[in-house]
Amino acid sequence: MAEVCRVRSSGTMIVLTLVVAVLSVAGCNGAKQPHIVFIVADDLGWNDVGWHNPAMITPTLNRMASEGVILNSSYVQYLCSPSRTSFMTGYFPYRTGLQHKVIAAGEPRYLPAHFTTLPQMLRKQGYRTHIVGKWHLGMCNWKYTPTERGFESFFGYYSGMEFYYNHTRLDGYDFRANKSVALDPTQTYADYLFVDHALDIIEKHNPEEPLFLYLPFHLVHVPHEVPARFENMYSSIHDDHRRIYCGMVSMLDEAVKNVTDALEKAGLTDNMFLIFTTDNGGPTFDGANNLPLRGAKTTYWEGGTRGAGFVHSKNLLQKTGYTNNGMMHAADWFPTLLHLAGSKPDSDIDGVNQWDMLSTGVDSPRTTFVYNIDNITRAAAIRHGDYKLMVGSPGGWNGWYPLPKLHAQLKEQLAHDAEDVDRQWKPQLYNIKEDPEERHDLSSQMPEMMKFLQGELEKYRQKEVPPQNAPYDPAGDPTHFGGVWTPGWC
Repeated sequence: MAEVCRVRSSGTMIVLTLVVAVLSVAGCNGAKQPHIVFIVADDLGWNDVGWHNPAMITPTLNRMASEGVILNSSYVQYLCSPSRTSFMTGYFPYRTGLQHKVIAAGEPRYLPAHFTTLPQMLRKQGYRTHIVGKWHLGMCNWKYTPTERGFESFFGYYSGMEFYYNHTRLDGYDFRANKSVALDPTQTYADYLFVDHALDIIEKHNPEEPLFLYLPFHLVHVPHEVPARFENMYSSIHDDHRRIYCGMVSMLDEAVKNVTDALEKAGLTDNMFLIFTTDNGGPTFDGANNLPLRGAKTTYWEGGTRGAGFVHSKNLLQKTGYTNNGMMHAADWFPTLLHLAGSKPDSDIDGVNQWDMLSTGVDSPRTTFVYNIDNITRAAAIRHGDYKLMVGSPGGWNGWYPLPKLHAQLKEQLAHDAEDVDRQWKPQLYNIKEDPEERHDLSSQMPEMMKFLQGELEKYRQKEVPPQNAPYDPAGDPTHFGGVWTPGWC
């Protein structure tokens, strides 16, 4: 029988059986370690934030971005699980086995246990580590779940998505407090519960101990559900998907405001570093927009992989109030945050420490990164300097999709573009600095650059781990666990 706790509508919990071990580590090395807040928006498009698109109502995010450093070339992966792999390990996903698509509910796929995670490293430095929101790095065995991967506490869901009010995915319930099932009889919107729980952590935290608060929100991923007051903020948008999606973005903005207000009230912002990033480009097929970039979530185009984001701090950034164009990858957060904590990676990761770039504005130490290498789809992409090489299919949505709404013509275009995933694509080359919209393929004009990048890509292939591709396993079906998605079957 699964351990059970009950969630009140305010988001506080009555825990019937508490299954969490709290590790207290005293002391810190050198200067006082900053608190770290890592906020991840789910499926947020490039053109779905106010500093790129003034039609979006995101006053808190706009203010924080303008006060901090806007990241103009911060890359994420093309999908959820691969990006979270990079955040948590500092590796490109093709080196972990999680480069192919996402971990779907009921699939025995996971971040392998031999990878040391960011919270595990931070706990060694005395950090209190908490995750509130979406995990999506495996749950078929307890050893792959958050409280076995370095987090002291977990409040959220294991899978890639669920309904916001009833917390179900397919035929199973998916909501947890640590390892206990978190019942929500009032069916409160998930991100309201996440904010309330985050506020509870913040209010109870001892400010003398460094805090790592990881907030991977469910917002703004499908399904399209949002309280009416947010949807009504965009009443001029006639398409339902786009209107609700925009409302979800504004709800996310309010969630960030409530969390940061609580951090301020608790006195934690005086020595704090905050990251805000999406996990992948926006799904234009589900109401998002990435203009002027090409493509969407699920693709290797810039619209699928260049992430909207910023960093913010009252005391740690020497240069603020500007847009930084330095090349950065999701894997870089791992060594960068370890540096802030007074540590460094203990393995040969792909991430590089970006602290000097972020804090002072100097050039990025990164010159190359791999978008992905996937043997199953036989597709890959690499960036070196200004140039990007793509081989194989870049994905299924390959155009430039207009605003302000999804109309019939766009829907036809999306349906047509989705078929492109099976098309035979020749290798493509783009100068991303000069052509960020990827309109001019240079492959026939620059054979030497093509040859060079193909050689670089082959070097990276030498470290590729075969992609996990296990199908759905009936052993994990929630019907075996009282209707709840539950670990323990792989």
